[in-house]
Amino acid sequence: MSKNLIGKKGFVGWYFKHQQKEHTVSFIPGMAESGAFVQVIWDKGSRQFSISDFSIKNGIIRADRCLFSKKGCRIDLPDIKGELRYGALTPLNSDIMGPFRFLPMECRHSVISMSHSLKGSLFLDKALQCYDNGTGYIESDRGTSFPRSYLWLQCNQFNTPCSIMVSIAEIPLARTCFTGCICSIHFQGKEYRLATYQGVRIHAQGPGHVCLSQGNLLLEIDIRRSSSHPLSAPLQGQMSSLVRETHQAHLHCRFFQDGKLVFSLKSNRASFEYVPPMNPTP
Repeated sequence: MSKNLIGKKGFVGWYFKHQQKEHTVSFIPGMAESGAFVQVIWDKGSRQFSISDFSIKNGIIRADRCLFSKKGCRIDLPDIKGELRYGALTPLNSDIMGPFRFLPMECRHSVISMSHSLKGSLFLDKALQCYDNGTGYIESDRGTSFPRSYLWLQCNQFNTPCSIMVSIAEIPLARTCFTGCICSIHFQGKEYRLATYQGVRIHAQGPGHVCLSQGNLLLEIDIRRSSSHPLSAPLQGQMSSLVRETHQAHLHCRFFQDGKLVFSLKSNRASFEYVPPMNPTP
């Protein structure tokens, strides 16, 4: 992949998540000024691999002997091997960044599929893991750096089919800074969008509770974190920052429309990252 595609001090990365009952694994192929990589995070750990041959052609990401696309992935890494195939993707109705996609922001987020079916297996953690009838999720990021403070969560493993993604971040823009929010909920075939550019109000955004309202919509999420694992994150084009992610956060999500409960769902299999403000308000 030409570095002209990532720009000066740039990075680009994709996040392919796979869940099936007690198993969750995410692959993060990407490139930064510091080189190409594939990161892997699962329930019990995380690893990062340096990649010498990285390219994108016809929608297929090649990272040495690994392949990633909208149809599935083939993994050939030390001690991690297998193939997973994807069913029909569930894209958003429009770009999650809305009009902000036209602004010079340090990180642009994309959601490629909120949920899709899985078929296949992986040899991981010294065992064969079957992902047949599981659920997948795909997103991507590009820019120069991750936000210096943010909350991100994603979950599509509830007792009732539902997929949720929430991101709240400190966004520098020109000489100012603001707190931005993007959130998508897919439930019973309908997408609900809450976002800064649609007038969302952020009532709470801590590591244990999120509360958002927008017009006649209200979303409340109680969060209980579990053991997390380190991942490298971009800082001015170098994968020199460190964040921690878990695939086993406990969520209780309550969503209301016009004051009426749309759903109240719980999960103990949510993916969650939280990077606190450097100088939090007392």
